[in-house]
Amino acid sequence: MKNNVRTFSSKPSSRRRFIGSAMALAGMAVLPSWSRQNREITGTKETGKSNREMHQRYKIGVCDWMLLKRQKAGAFKLAEEIDADGLEVDMGGLGNRTTFDNKLLDPIERNKFMEESKKYDIEICSIAMSGFYAQSFAERETVQIMLRDTINTMVMMHVKTAFLPLGVKGDLIQHPELRPAIIERLKMAGRMAEAADVTIGIETALDATAEVQLLKDIDSPAVKSYFNFANALQNSRDLCQEMKTLGKDLICQIHCTDEDGVWLEKNTRINMPEVRKTLDDMGWNGWLVIERSRDARNPHDVRGNFGANVKFLKSIFQ
Repeated sequence: MKNNVRTFSSKPSSRRRFIGSAMALAGMAVLPSWSRQNREITGTKETGKSNREMHQRYKIGVCDWMLLKRQKAGAFKLAEEIDADGLEVDMGGLGNRTTFDNKLLDPIERNKFMEESKKYDIEICSIAMSGFYAQSFAERETVQIMLRDTINTMVMMHVKTAFLPLGVKGDLIQHPELRPAIIERLKMAGRMAEAADVTIGIETALDATAEVQLLKDIDSPAVKSYFNFANALQNSRDLCQEMKTLGKDLICQIHCTDEDGVWLEKNTRINMPEVRKTLDDMGWNGWLVIERSRDARNPHDVRGNFGANVKFLKSIFQ
């Protein structure tokens, strides 16, 4: 059987040539025919589904970097021990590098991750570009290389969703002048993602109405909202109304936590049964990923904090 997995190749361009070459870069798709051996390296059968995956409308995930195990295979065992259903795996550090410090492009390292995922029945729910929390998606010259590496990793690991935070330097409320560059780059990302049959979920500082308009301006079915409870809560927005405004078709995945302070079960700003009802009424289903909501008195207690939040979310959503 032939495997039509796609990978992407691009070359870095200067800042002056970036916008003009974005469309060409997005279209530089190479369609290699993978051998049976390479399929076995990735460790996943395309038709296979884990026991967790088959029976839940809502699945609960955790972030490997928040478990203090960024790109470490041991994150799967820890996720299983705290009873999570899945793991959001980060692309690795970024800093001033040309692209992410991503060891998952190495087939040996990737195989370790896929084996651990299968062993502990922990699905990889998404691939995260958390480096953009602190880096500028609008201004980094090699963004297309970072996107290429992320999408290639997704394809090789059979992951359908990527998380892309626009972060502090891409805050469109504080930096509205960056909007044209961000839209142009997200249009490029959308073309690349659509060709690979994956989705890039963006987290912005905008309210839901403004984010809907941003997605309309990007105009790509492969770029959606990765909704974050904390953004709405910290800006005194109505959490459930924000989700309704976006609607089920524009939300690809949800970070379902607040800022650090207290566990979810003790957070008076979130009425989680109401959140569940809202999502039910919207007809939404998918991954609820725990990022924060750690107890401020003991933020380094990974098992305690994330174990408690997983348990609480499962009591509401499963």
